[in-house]
Amino acid sequence: MSAWEAPFLGAGQRLDASVEVPASKSLTNRYLVLQYLSNTKRSLHNVLDSRDTFLMRSALDTLSAPSNQATIDVGLAGTVMRFVPVLAALTNKSVRFDGDEQAKLRPMGPMLDALEQLGVEIIRENRDFLPFTVVGKGEIQGGRVEIDASASSQFVSGLLLAAAKFTNGVEIVHIGETVPSLPHIEMTLHCLKQAGVTCRMSSTSTSSWIVEPGEIQLPELTVEPDLSNAGPFLCAALANPGGGVVRVSNWPSSTTQPGAFFKDVLREFGASTAFSEQKSLLTVQSDGTIRGVDLDLKAAGEIAPTVAALCTLTSEESYLRGIGHLRGHETDRLAAIITEARRVGRHCEILADGSGLHFPHQENLKLVPATIESYNDHRLATFGAVLGLRIANTRVQNVETTAKTMPNFVEMWHQMLKVG
Repeated sequence: MSAWEAPFLGAGQRLDASVEVPASKSLTNRYLVLQYLSNTKRSLHNVLDSRDTFLMRSALDTLSAPSNQATIDVGLAGTVMRFVPVLAALTNKSVRFDGDEQAKLRPMGPMLDALEQLGVEIIRENRDFLPFTVVGKGEIQGGRVEIDASASSQFVSGLLLAAAKFTNGVEIVHIGETVPSLPHIEMTLHCLKQAGVTCRMSSTSTSSWIVEPGEIQLPELTVEPDLSNAGPFLCAALANPGGGVVRVSNWPSSTTQPGAFFKDVLREFGASTAFSEQKSLLTVQSDGTIRGVDLDLKAAGEIAPTVAALCTLTSEESYLRGIGHLRGHETDRLAAIITEARRVGRHCEILADGSGLHFPHQENLKLVPATIESYNDHRLATFGAVLGLRIANTRVQNVETTAKTMPNFVEMWHQMLKVG
């Protein structure tokens, strides 16, 4: 598979682009789960068509098929491997879960432990990782369950989404360190409320959530655009040496998506941002100057690789904090960012406590072209594309991995830059 050469406009070219990004993967897969659990099926509009959503649809179709045994391929999709096992426990099937080789390195122990607390039988083949089998008994009694969600908020969301179908509902108590990506849990609660489910954060703890048993009735909905996937396009206004302006349409006035943080984050880098509620339009402008930043991204870790690309392109010192959990994502994203930043000549190191990245001030920074490895991780592929805007002759290995959440990324990138 040949590497993709990322387009480079050059210092004399100012960017002027309008972009419409596809639907949110996080919302699409939550809505697909709730649609599966709903008593009546309503239409979903603007549903994302990508590898992760294909895997979710396939998994739900497998659970619906008349059989006593089944196998589900989760690919590398965290939402499939963390959301669907709970659904399998509500069937009368024995369902084996397996996936890509990299998926077998992603933590699953907290979810499996929580299901066992709830009385679900789990056959483990690889301790706390894939593959494993959920032996469904047709029901889950529910009640109080303790879970360590320090590695991923998806462990909490997976339980929340199905909990209204538990006989007694559920009270989920997080017992570890701080939960990363809390906006994703807020997103799950919002989706549940849209489906008529009674749910809330506990009145006594911000690390405890309650879902009452009851009907799930997901209404007809339109899925928001993926604001995290908008990030590379918005960052292009800064990464392009000549600067420019990028507009993203259909930007929601209120949302639970972590990608909404880009409005504030890009201002920290020196861009100007403006949101028109009337036009649902976010505009980012820059003269191509990139300032150093000191950011806590604990609530929005999924945007960290894109943000790290801008840190790589400036000689100024930067800190990205609160993202230690990214070591358990599609790949070890911290190690990958350090490796790829160094590949183009930018110093980068992990913080002493392992919780983030440090880009030290680098006098006379001279970035060099390289082939960026994507590690089969869509966020690292778009990281490379952003680098290519300032480093001519940059290539990205396996850019096709962007199909995980954005199948037409290359075409969209070319269109934005008005190149062939």
